[in-house]
Amino acid sequence: MSTFSKIKRAMRGEVSLPTALLEGGRRSYSAISRRNEQARLRQQAKQPARLTSEFARLSPAQLLTHFRDRKRNFFPGFEPSQSGVAPDKSGLPPHSKAADRIVNNHAWPLLGLSEHVFVDWHRDPLSGFDWPLDFYSELNLHRGDGSDVRVVWELNRLGHLLTLACAYSLTNDQRLSAEFFRGVESWDRRNPVGYGVNWNCAMEVALRAMNLLAAFSVFRRAPDLDAENLARLLRMFDQHGRFIREHLEFSYVATSNHYLSNVTGLLWLGILVPELSGAKAWRDFGLRELQREMDKQVLPDGADCESSTGYHRLVLELLLYSFLLCRLNGIEIKESYWQKLHKMFRYLRSYLRPDGAAPLLGDSDGGRVLPIYDHRGNDHGYLLSMGAVLFNDPQLKSDKLPAAPEVYWLLGDKALRDYEGFATDSRGSFSQQFADAGVCILREGDDYLLLNASSTGLNGRGSHGHNDALSIEVSACGRAFIVDPGSYVYTADLDERHLFRSTAYHSTVQVDDVEQNETLRDVPFVIGDQAKPRILEWVSDPTSDRVSAEHYGYSRLPQPVIHRRTVTFDKQARFWLIEDEFSGAGEHKLAARFHFDSGLAVLVSDNAVRAADESGNRLFVKPLDQEQSPDVEAQFTSVDYAQKSQSFSALWTFHCALPGKLRWLIVPVCAGEDENRRLQFTEGGNRSDSKK
Repeated sequence: MSTFSKIKRAMRGEVSLPTALLEGGRRSYSAISRRNEQARLRQQAKQPARLTSEFARLSPAQLLTHFRDRKRNFFPGFEPSQSGVAPDKSGLPPHSKAADRIVNNHAWPLLGLSEHVFVDWHRDPLSGFDWPLDFYSELNLHRGDGSDVRVVWELNRLGHLLTLACAYSLTNDQRLSAEFFRGVESWDRRNPVGYGVNWNCAMEVALRAMNLLAAFSVFRRAPDLDAENLARLLRMFDQHGRFIREHLEFSYVATSNHYLSNVTGLLWLGILVPELSGAKAWRDFGLRELQREMDKQVLPDGADCESSTGYHRLVLELLLYSFLLCRLNGIEIKESYWQKLHKMFRYLRSYLRPDGAAPLLGDSDGGRVLPIYDHRGNDHGYLLSMGAVLFNDPQLKSDKLPAAPEVYWLLGDKALRDYEGFATDSRGSFSQQFADAGVCILREGDDYLLLNASSTGLNGRGSHGHNDALSIEVSACGRAFIVDPGSYVYTADLDERHLFRSTAYHSTVQVDDVEQNETLRDVPFVIGDQAKPRILEWVSDPTSDRVSAEHYGYSRLPQPVIHRRTVTFDKQARFWLIEDEFSGAGEHKLAARFHFDSGLAVLVSDNAVRAADESGNRLFVKPLDQEQSPDVEAQFTSVDYAQKSQSFSALWTFHCALPGKLRWLIVPVCAGEDENRRLQFTEGGNRSDSKK
């Protein structure tokens, strides 16, 4: 790639000249500061933790006594007063079983891999590749051999230590504390600061520090915490804090969940280990930057700015858990930020399907903060019960979602009882437009359609957005029918990465086999900003919804085309009418796809397609103005990172002159309903003489 191309890619999106100059200066300074970094980090690796003068003068025995006895406000479920008193519904038995498998087999679930035996901190469980212990900045992360740094990073976030900590807080089983200290010693010995893939990304360093801090809040009371173990942990906390502060993933052009994770890690280290000499500066910097990033990264309607529901979940966790930690420690967060956090919950509540699962718009890599329990990639609902209690908001309660066990660990057993006292408020689930996010939900009861008119994210820079402009998700009869396919993998397979974020993998219309936004196979975290979708109209009343949106991704064709999609939802007759209009001139190929969920039988009947599950629930998609039958394509759907399931899409292909129009009728038929009557009723009310 040429120097010009690299500069153009780095400055893509909405970048002013002053911002570009600032960013150029920052990069030059960073390059200079890295020149002697190896020597500096080797020296740090030999140093004990830098303590404040008050604690540096203490003997190892005195320091140990201090940490055993000190009062430090952490989440209620991790405190001694809560040990052993959690209600059965908190889901604690699986912690004990999972902890036993960690101790006995060194095995635990990871992302979409289910349970796996882990034998080394550097070995990729997918490919078996052992990442070398080279200096972090000299490693090539995109190897093209099936290895996946994302999976290795997840392993080294050390989330399994929380399983040990939660089980120990209930059982006081010293096998668990012994495994914790053994694991920490092993990780420290195999990962000298600055060397190896586990120091390559400051975000990973920060999330690992947070998990270590949470586990340490429990195990500092264990009998096998001795002076040596304490000294090791304090040195690791100091190294993690220094590394994050010196390697911030900041840019004047744009910041994302990476930089937010950096400053969150510093905030936590500053609050929870004030004995370190750098702690106060980390805390003050982290708190200031956390709030600034919330201003930048959370849109006015509460959605994360990266056009991804998966990263909305991650950012919500980062902010929620940090706000709670600050409140516990008497650190003020302005009310305006709490209100914005509340909006993030409201957005999540709205986009959840009636079955309680989330549509996986944009990238979804399963990333979590404090993974106390395992949750699938499309499980975002566990956060709602915390939000309902925190904001005293019954509209965040769903009768499909019981109180999450995280409520106990993060808010205490009283919060569990408070949540149970809330009556379910159905007003939390209604048709709604999120204009800033570019997401519209048309729903009534168990019928749900989401129209995605979101941008590529990050003010046009795009990193986790997909080519999904004007795509839809449809759910009815208690299950999902038309879905976003998810992400599957990042760098492990660049062909699959390119495929899962492509236009052809989403339920929209592709013109002339061109991507809506420019993407390159070998640049997996860059996406263009040509589509620029926007919502033109939104009308919602008790009987119907109507939304119209368009995008301009095909304006760059030799004969430009603008795609407009209008969706009308008849709430009483229970069907959706989709109208796709194409303005432009000349002959074009139109490929209209509907991507169905895995586990559905997809059959063609005349010119319509029928998707059915084993319970007899069906969804029909039928063109109203065309007699052409669709093809059924074999595709895949991924709910969890590194996992995919066979699924199918229906494809109608038309070669035609523009301007033109296509219309589709989408009708759910639940088990026990008369199929013919449903179809005749809805189709008869929407047949017209309009032609493409």
